[in-house]
Amino acid sequence: MITLSTSDPAFDRDFTALVNARREADADVARDVRIIVSSVRDEGDAALAAFTKKFDRHDPNETGWRIEKSEWLAAYQGLDPALRDALDLAAARITTYHEKQRPQDSDTTDDAGVRLGARWNAIEAAGIYIPGGRAAYPSSVLMNAIPARVAGVSRIAMVTPTPDGEINPLVLAAAHIAGVDEIWRIGGAQAIAALAYGTQRIAPVDVITGPGNAWVAEAKRQLYGVVGIDMVAGPSEIVVVADDRNDPQWIAADLLSQAEHDPTSQSILFTDDAAFARTVADAVDMQIGQLATANTARTSWDANGAIIVTASLDEAIPLVDRLAPEHLQLACDDPQALFDKVRHAGSVFMGRLTPEAIGDYVAGPNHVLPTGRRARFASGLSVLDFMKRTSFLQLDEAALAAIGPAAVALAEAEGLPAHAKSGRAASVTHHTARLALYAPHRSFRA
Repeated sequence: MITLSTSDPAFDRDFTALVNARREADADVARDVRIIVSSVRDEGDAALAAFTKKFDRHDPNETGWRIEKSEWLAAYQGLDPALRDALDLAAARITTYHEKQRPQDSDTTDDAGVRLGARWNAIEAAGIYIPGGRAAYPSSVLMNAIPARVAGVSRIAMVTPTPDGEINPLVLAAAHIAGVDEIWRIGGAQAIAALAYGTQRIAPVDVITGPGNAWVAEAKRQLYGVVGIDMVAGPSEIVVVADDRNDPQWIAADLLSQAEHDPTSQSILFTDDAAFARTVADAVDMQIGQLATANTARTSWDANGAIIVTASLDEAIPLVDRLAPEHLQLACDDPQALFDKVRHAGSVFMGRLTPEAIGDYVAGPNHVLPTGRRARFASGLSVLDFMKRTSFLQLDEAALAAIGPAAVALAEAEGLPAHAKSGRAASVTHHTARLALYAPHRSFRA
């Protein structure tokens, strides 16, 4: 963990190094993924089976390629009632939030008489990737499948690795709640390739969403264009902006909520009080020793964590924008005043009583968020990721006469004569048709 202060003469240099530090896939990962993707594209199920035996230690020809819906229902019914209620509550809140994201069609006629509009349609098939190696994430099932279902996607295919053939029943229960259509026992880059290209057993999809490791993220990057993707997700991040009126134990827990995800995750604290910064650092060190995820959290905190002391909380906001974090927590008296100044963040948690973990599970907004400074240009997963917009236009004779000549002029200026002829011919055709309509008995001689 590094400690920086904006009063240090070397702060700009050191902070720039922190912003630019790379924690994502390297060239070796890209090379390996390229081999896996080409194998699945060319060999289909045979390659999938081979990679599953190699990485997940089971043969899908023996353990089964698909998990049947009866198993999902049994898993849901077999949950502890309190846990089942928690999943149901989360699903209901996520559904309600995402239903408000559905876009509206438009259809208007402008002053020139041109009819203009847009129509939204859901994609036909979505593939969702759910991690299953280091941990099982039923919340990710809800966050990926529910927006697709709200959008109106016809088929939702889920892939998840099942090491040694085992799967967490919580994942199956979440799939049952969220309305998934099929679950395949495959993971890694090979699963992304299967969804993109299709195999003998698995039909291809139109969009792939969901978090995964470096190989999964790289496969999505390489296959974008063959299939749509939500984003290229990297290691988790949290930035906390907090004053000394917070409980340092709470702030430490918030920082560790992301550090425990992965050794490459990053947790950063901005505060305007140096003494509070030291107290939080001590609290982090104490709490790490109490976590079952201590090894992961310690590696993440030591390698990528940072505490930055600023002259004021306002001074922290431009620095936060440079980081463009996945999660931003504003733990202060007036979080709205700071939030009004924030431009780049995946999701913002406002106030002293809004821990990031609430957003991960039950608040409603999606927890699939841009990482690696991508919040500068990207947003979290939404219903729109599973929909596409088709524009349309319609002209009558008057509208064509009003704007057609401008189109012809621009086409000629761009050196595209066929474009110009198209616009000119359409005008002539409509003019000729009008003459024929009003003079049907007139005869013409050569």
